[in-house]
Amino acid sequence: MGAEEPLPSKNNGDEGLKVRPKLEAEPPLVLGLQPAALVDHVARVDGSLLDQIPGDRGGSSPVAIEELEHILSEVRAHILASPDDQLPMKSMAGGSVANTIRGLSAGFGVSCGIIGACGDAEQGQSFVSNMSSYGVNLSRLRMKKGPTGQCVCLVDALGNRTMRPCLSNAVKVQADDLTREDFKGSKWLLLRYSNSI
Repeated sequence: MGAEEPLPSKNNGDEGLKVRPKLEAEPPLVLGLQPAALVDHVARVDGSLLDQIPGDRGGSSPVAIEELEHILSEVRAHILASPDDQLPMKSMAGGSVANTIRGLSAGFGVSCGIIGACGDAEQGQSFVSNMSSYGVNLSRLRMKKGPTGQCVCLVDALGNRTMRPCLSNAVKVQADDLTREDFKGSKWLLLRYSNSI
């Protein structure tokens, strides 16, 4: 993946140094701008859990971190068994931009990178590990002190998704964090438009 620079571990050296790739000689063809990294927790669950959580079934409704943690604690009791799934819940990098960038990189071999910020704890490391395992250039991803966004994605027996994202306390890249160097050499920029945060 190229040269790497060490990032200090928050565990006082217990795990050693974390690494982040340095800018590579060839910039990615496609860049995705996702201000806040997001980790999706995906599980197939029975309908009784969906009846207990706030908001309507299906779609996406933001929740506070306490509600997200409560939903995650309830998931194990409501898992739908599936012979195809070896794990009851899968956690992976998420968000529409990250999903598209990962798909272009892994599925089509397109040189891709992501611009954004992730937290310095376990969820941030999970986002970095997942995206880098698919060949996504992370040299423009900032690691900041604080939490990474999370989303619980509950899938019912019919395959309908109910999502409960928590981004309110997530670290984000701000407009004044971005530089011309972040975009230099790339041909395409992918972003998600939303009139709400």
